Amino acid sequence: MPQTDKELLARAKAMRANPTSTEAAMWRILRAKQFEGVKFARQVVIAPYIADFAARSRGLIVEIDGDTHASRDAKDARRTAWLEGQGYQVIRFTNYEVGSNLDGVAHAIGAALAALPLSQPSPQRGEGF
Repeated sequence: MPQTDKELLARAKAMRANPTSTEAAMWRILRAKQFEGVKFARQVVIAPYIADFAARSRGLIVEIDGDTHASRDAKDARRTAWLEGQGYQVIRFTNYEVGSNLDGVAHAIGAALAALPLSQPSPQRGEGF
């Protein structure tokens, strides 16, 4: 197995240590298998990217987009396409959505999980697993 990029790992670790307020709010819901019994991890290296939250066993990535993403639609589309090519489903929310409607975001994540087969084939194992 290829070794994970040390720079990406360090960046992911720093991001876990200093989450944004919306990431912290989302993590309170997703952590410790308390969301529908599914294990989520945060700031997961799936080289060459870092996913905000990933339920690897179910193949679901949850991204929270800050204000800087408004001008990065093409880059985000390439990133999503690449992650989907690795076997993940990617769902995105804005900081505003998480901050103003956390229950609605949680409902949408639950619906995405419900739409996935329970015995989801494992996504292609990227670096960092």
